[in-house]
Amino acid sequence: MTPAQHNTPAFHDLFATHPRLTGLALAPDGTRLIASGQTSDPDGTGYVPGLWEVDRAGDDGIRPVTGSGPGDFAPAFAADGTLMFLSGRDPGERGGTGDVALWALPERGEARRIAHHPGGIATFAVAAGADTVAYTAALLPGATDAASHGRLRRARKDAKVDAVLYEAGPVRAGGDGEPHTFVRHADGAPMDIGGQGLAGNGDTALSPDGSLAAYTRAPTDQAPDTNCVVVADAVTGAERHVFSRAGNQYYRPVFTADGSALVCQRQREETHDTEWRVTLVAFDLASGAETDLLPDFDNWPWPGRPLPSPLPGDDTVWFTGDEQGHCPVFRRDADGTITRLTASGAYGSLCVTPDATTLYALRGAVDGPPRVVRLDAAAPDQEPVFLTAAGGLEPLPGTLTEVRTEAEDGCPLRAWLALPEGASAKRPAPLVVVPHGGPQGSWSDWPWLWNPWPFTARGYAVLLPDPALSSGYGQRMQRRGLGGFGEVPYRDVMALTDAALGRADLDAARTAMAGWSFGGYLAARTATLTDRFRAIVSHGGMWNLEAFQMDTDMSAYFRKLFGDPRTQRERYEADSPHLDAAKVTTPVLIVHGGEDHRVPTGQALGFHNDLRRLGVPVRFLYFPDEGHDIGIPNHIRVLYETMLNFLDHHVLGQEWRRPPLL
Repeated sequence: MTPAQHNTPAFHDLFATHPRLTGLALAPDGTRLIASGQTSDPDGTGYVPGLWEVDRAGDDGIRPVTGSGPGDFAPAFAADGTLMFLSGRDPGERGGTGDVALWALPERGEARRIAHHPGGIATFAVAAGADTVAYTAALLPGATDAASHGRLRRARKDAKVDAVLYEAGPVRAGGDGEPHTFVRHADGAPMDIGGQGLAGNGDTALSPDGSLAAYTRAPTDQAPDTNCVVVADAVTGAERHVFSRAGNQYYRPVFTADGSALVCQRQREETHDTEWRVTLVAFDLASGAETDLLPDFDNWPWPGRPLPSPLPGDDTVWFTGDEQGHCPVFRRDADGTITRLTASGAYGSLCVTPDATTLYALRGAVDGPPRVVRLDAAAPDQEPVFLTAAGGLEPLPGTLTEVRTEAEDGCPLRAWLALPEGASAKRPAPLVVVPHGGPQGSWSDWPWLWNPWPFTARGYAVLLPDPALSSGYGQRMQRRGLGGFGEVPYRDVMALTDAALGRADLDAARTAMAGWSFGGYLAARTATLTDRFRAIVSHGGMWNLEAFQMDTDMSAYFRKLFGDPRTQRERYEADSPHLDAAKVTTPVLIVHGGEDHRVPTGQALGFHNDLRRLGVPVRFLYFPDEGHDIGIPNHIRVLYETMLNFLDHHVLGQEWRRPPLL
């Protein structure tokens, strides 16, 4: 099978500019549902946030929120029904900087700025039953409040100094200071109730009556594998509780409806000898006792925020988590019973009506971008009611099916397979194998990065394997991958590739492997282990594991995985692709961002330099201003066009076409 003629516009052009829904907020009385999203700007140089009103009946779709504007994002409702959001809009006041501030928009009236901070506000939370908000904003070293922070920022700007002096880890965090939690009651002045650590992520919550605030404090050099949850008096700032557990980290705290408990996600991150595990816990705020809410749940309530019942005294909690290539909604009843509420698809941004009978959510899938849906809050394995239209990418240029096989140890394996239109035994399609990032992750949702459908539009089939270390397959899948990034996960990908190529509509002689992050590492590792593929694409992947664990912004975490290279060198030698560079013969395209701190650019440079020195055909697509992913619409277009032209050249034997903008 030969690729389809290039569309005008190409599918990846449509994909790059397609609107993206990012979140939902439901009014306290259940009468208004607001969606946040992003649209491409006219020049294709960025995505512009915006807010839309969703018709809960599903008849009228969505429309822009009256009084909102471009740049508004992160909606939430105050107790009186006022819509709150963040925005960088200029308040029109003398000295206004346009920093991201907190705004309030009544259903009838004009938006007004209610909280601002020099350098901007990162996140915020509202109290369900009081006029209280908590928000995260940074303070530079030496600053004691927002005013002194502002003076220091102006002095640095006037002196044209952006240097950072780190006196604790991690580096590449806190460039504009340490995130702090601020609380504002009614129209009073905001109060700083505590720092979140240099790597603080803005996890905050308020009790329904606004009397307590909870936030997470990041790990320190002294306890690099443990963070803590602080519950503080929202009036005085005095700490009431500090919860922590060695070897575990807590995320996404939320108070129950009666304010008696705090529900959090607890993660035990992977080490070389212990698998990653995620659960939900509840902290009793009277006794301080911690209870595991999901002791027998083999999958994870991850990555979304748990949703407690809005009814005081009701201990029901809804959550989402990967399962067999989907991400269903689950309900945990007070007696511990867990019910899966959805049959297929991937869900997020859960909202529940005041009577706890109906859920709203964003629902996506590998074969469809997120849409707003309505669900019964108790019915098992249901299909949702869609409240928004499918959008402008349908019909997709292909169809989705599954591939299943067994690993060498007997473990069941599965993958999604996206097939291009017209693939058949008479016209078998070339295949691109795309392992996911993570490694803890799954091909369960619509990916805005490394989407399969631009490839199928060009005539390629795409295999999306979930190997060892993938989420949604129980703890066994985690244990199988322990201590070997490039071992069992690699063999699982190969087993699924072999199973897929047993199909008559795929061409086993024309294959490639491509991936991002951990998938980029597996692609690089694969290039050193086999020459069965005609081309390799590695985006944001590791090449030299020893150099990587010393340079990444998550050095403490990866050092737990790989150990000390001076005393545990065998762990690096087993899985580091650079040690086997001389075995690479397959043409490689390397993709990397210059602002990537997770997998620093030196990994790509080392990979590129090794292959050039060894005479292996290699190209390096470099985005100086991008990070670990690619986030600018025009860059997304360039990424896909370069990858597809590279595959056409090496997999199909076509003449190399350099993208015009490059």
